[in-house]
Amino acid sequence: MATTQIAVGTRERLLPPTTGRAGFADAVRSEFTKIRSTRSTYWTLLALIVVTVGIGALATAGTAAHPQGLGPDFDATQQSLGGLYVGQLVIAVLGALTITSEYSTGMIRTSLSVQPRRGTLFAAKALVFAVVSLVTGLVACFASFFIGQAILSSHHLNVTLGDPNVLRAVIGGALFLTACGMLAYGLGAILRHTAGAITAAIGLLFVLSILVNFLPHSWQNNVDKWMPAISGAQIWTTKPASGGPHLFSAWPGFAVLAVYAVVAIVAGLALFRTRDA
Repeated sequence: MATTQIAVGTRERLLPPTTGRAGFADAVRSEFTKIRSTRSTYWTLLALIVVTVGIGALATAGTAAHPQGLGPDFDATQQSLGGLYVGQLVIAVLGALTITSEYSTGMIRTSLSVQPRRGTLFAAKALVFAVVSLVTGLVACFASFFIGQAILSSHHLNVTLGDPNVLRAVIGGALFLTACGMLAYGLGAILRHTAGAITAAIGLLFVLSILVNFLPHSWQNNVDKWMPAISGAQIWTTKPASGGPHLFSAWPGFAVLAVYAVVAIVAGLALFRTRDA
C-alpha cells in the first residue's frame, strides 16, 4: 500500500499507510468507549445492583423474621434473588437506551459514518451491552445470594453454592437479566424511540405476567408458561418448576425468554439495515 505524502512548506511529511475500513474489533472498542463515557450508564448499573441486592435482602429478612410455615418447597436461593423481579425492569431501561439514545441525539448518523456496515455496528453494540449486563448481573446475583444466605443462616434456612442447582440458579439470575436487557435492546432497534421501547419491554416482561393472573385458571396453565418473564425466571430457582407443575423447568423456561430476545434482535437488525438513520 502506497505511503501518503503531504507537502509542508519545502518539506514532505510521510503519513502512515491507510489501514482500510474499521472492522468489528474497532466497532467493539468504540462501543465500549461510548458506554464508559456515559455517566447515566454507571448510575443505571449501580441502581440495578442496589435494587437487586436491597430487595433480596428485605425478602430474606422478612422470611427470617417469620420462618413459621415454611415447607419443603421453600427455595432459599430464589428468595435471596427476589430483587430480580424489579432488576429486570432496570436492565430493560438500559437495554432500550443503548440503541435509542443515539437516535434521539442524532449520534447514530455519526456512528454510521465511522462504521457504515450496519450489521457490524449493530452486532458490536449488542455484544458490548450483553457483556456489561452479564458482568453486572453476576455481581448483583452473587452479592444478593451471599447477603441473603447470611440473613437466613440465623434460622438454619440457608444453602450454599455446593447444594444442588444453587450455583446454576445464581449464574442463571445473571443470564436472566442479560436476556431481559437484550430483549429491550431489540425492541429499541425496532421502535427507535426510548419511551416506546421501555414501555414495550415493561409490558412484555412485567405487565403481561400480571394480566395473565386475570385469565380463567384453566387458561393460565396454558398461557403463563409462554410469558417471557415467568418462564425465564425458572432459571434462578432450585426447585422443579417453581410456580406450578405446568411451567417449564429451568433451561427450557430460559429458552422461552431467549427466543423472545432473539426474535426482537433479529427484527431490529433487519429494520436497522434497511431504514434511514
